[in-house]
Amino acid sequence: MDDKHRANHPSMMPLNDTMLSRESWKIFQIMAEFVEGFERLAQIKPSVSIFGSARTPPDHPYYKLTEDIARALSDAGFSVVSGGGPGLMEAANKGCFAGKSPSIGLNIVLPMEQSTNQYQDISLHFRHFFSRKVMFVKYASAYVVLPGGFGTLDELAEILTLVQTGKTRRIPIILVHKPFWEGLINWFKTTLVTEGTIDESDLNLIQVLDKPEEVVDAIFNHYESRGFEPSAEEQEMLLDL
Repeated sequence: MDDKHRANHPSMMPLNDTMLSRESWKIFQIMAEFVEGFERLAQIKPSVSIFGSARTPPDHPYYKLTEDIARALSDAGFSVVSGGGPGLMEAANKGCFAGKSPSIGLNIVLPMEQSTNQYQDISLHFRHFFSRKVMFVKYASAYVVLPGGFGTLDELAEILTLVQTGKTRRIPIILVHKPFWEGLINWFKTTLVTEGTIDESDLNLIQVLDKPEEVVDAIFNHYESRGFEPSAEEQEMLLDL
């Protein structure tokens, strides 16, 4: 690019004050989302974040499976955090709401508006995906991932990346319903490991289970010798989120 064209590039033009003002206000919106999230979620520990498709109807077997898992976790003393919407998010909140522990929904404001399910003791609303993502991770003792689409895969990839790179503590990452996840796990093994884009040991970050009691047992087994509170080193990791 010659100097004449470079000078006419949008990045070289004077700032538009109106646009800059709008962008600056976004910073305060984001700060407000973090402050509210930290204040309202700090006491929910131990908690489990549950993910799954918003499109799954209540009469589907996955809905009942999710509800049963959430109820078992709730009765075992875990708060349950979902995305707050319909489908398997609703099933997670509904199961927890019927149990002993708080049910939390981290709702997202979308152009095609997401409806908030009614089974939430604590309901937060986010405009920004990335601040919502932090809240899913920050207080989670485990991630439980039911069948879902791009959004579910996004959250799965997020936690795997954070744990793999040491940006957050090691927690159980549990995929539920082996037939659904089998193709993805095989691709991890035959392509990602073979191509060297992940280490074979990275596969140990994931467990694939089928039953509610297996999910609860796996989480308790992970923390059996150490308790649910993060260590001092892990606290530092979580402060960096």
